[in-house]
Amino acid sequence: MTTSAPGPTGPSDPAGTAHSVDPAVRAELGRLRDSIDNIDAAVVHMLAERFKCTMQVGHLKAEHHLPPADPARESRQIERLRGLAESAKLDPAFAEKLLNFIIAEVIRHHEQIADQPVEGEGEAEGAGA
Repeated sequence: MTTSAPGPTGPSDPAGTAHSVDPAVRAELGRLRDSIDNIDAAVVHMLAERFKCTMQVGHLKAEHHLPPADPARESRQIERLRGLAESAKLDPAFAEKLLNFIIAEVIRHHEQIADQPVEGEGEAEGAGA
């Protein structure tokens, strides 16, 4: 049984094509991928900020006994995002799918918050009243 050692391209090039790629192309790919990595990091941070706000909304809704979902707002947001996507040359259907995924997660968080006891409620009863 003959085994071969890893080729000169190493594990990051499973197809073994790196030796045939022009160094300028490799450099451009690296530059573009660095940009993509930076954008991905920004997207993650923006989503984290968005979820911080939606968690506050969830607590406010729970305190005032409002439903976790707001279909009218969600519908307006989807239409708004589709318009933004079109103007940004992004597929509006993709943008809608992404927002629907985010909205579903937000509603799940709001339902969890609504299921928790609200601070201050019921405390007077156990305070020797």
